[in-house]
Amino acid sequence: MVAVLTRTILGIELEPRFNEPYLSSSLQDWGRRWNPMPSKILRPTVYQPTKQFALRLFGPKWASLLALFVTFLISGLVHELIFYYLGRVKPTWEITWFFLLHGFCLLLEVSYKKKLTTKFRLSRVVFGPLTVGFVMVTAYWLFFPHLLRCNVVQRALQEYAAMGTFAKKLLVP
Repeated sequence: MVAVLTRTILGIELEPRFNEPYLSSSLQDWGRRWNPMPSKILRPTVYQPTKQFALRLFGPKWASLLALFVTFLISGLVHELIFYYLGRVKPTWEITWFFLLHGFCLLLEVSYKKKLTTKFRLSRVVFGPLTVGFVMVTAYWLFFPHLLRCNVVQRALQEYAAMGTFAKKLLVP
């Protein structure tokens, strides 16, 4: 709905927020499908500079893995900051641990895929449900509890009510 309003009022097209993440067959695929915008932002600002720096110290094999993990660390810290801003609740670092766990598991996945021969592919039928299940379990364990503690739903409803009151004052003299 926001994309339609933005396109109508401003004449610009917004990036799609999701691309059917429930069809993901791996954590890499999940990251591409869940929210593509952070990947487009973090790749040139965190991943590539970290990889270039690490290449000199560790070589190509370890540089990409280190850059991947640092990117997840930064993403976790940014999410902690966002949730602090939303709820003004002291960080518990669960969000950062969520991203570090996903980053570590993605490192394992990438390393595993590199060792596989091209003849053997991960089965979408097997790894699709495992991927979605993993994300759901870790989200319910580490991600969502913090959202509930900072009363994000109530705060969002208050924001919508304030916007409605503001719009009403503008439209009704």
